[in-house]
Amino acid sequence: MDRIVREVLSAVERHDQVALKALLHPYLHWNEPRISIRGRVKVLARLAASPAPVPPASYELRDGQIYRWNGG
Repeated sequence: MDRIVREVLSAVERHDQVALKALLHPYLHWNEPRISIRGRVKVLARLAASPAPVPPASYELRDGQIYRWNGG
């Protein structure tokens, strides 16, 4: 698993919103089975209210941040 994915999953477990804001692109596309969300604010709300996500099947970086997260 890549470093940035580990950092995102770790920040989710710690409920570290500051770290997540630094790791997630503002125009993030977040996909999981039966869930498709666009925008960092909406994704942060999902991550705060739901169980931690599983590592992604694929992801894309933009400007050093997660821009697309395609859950497994």
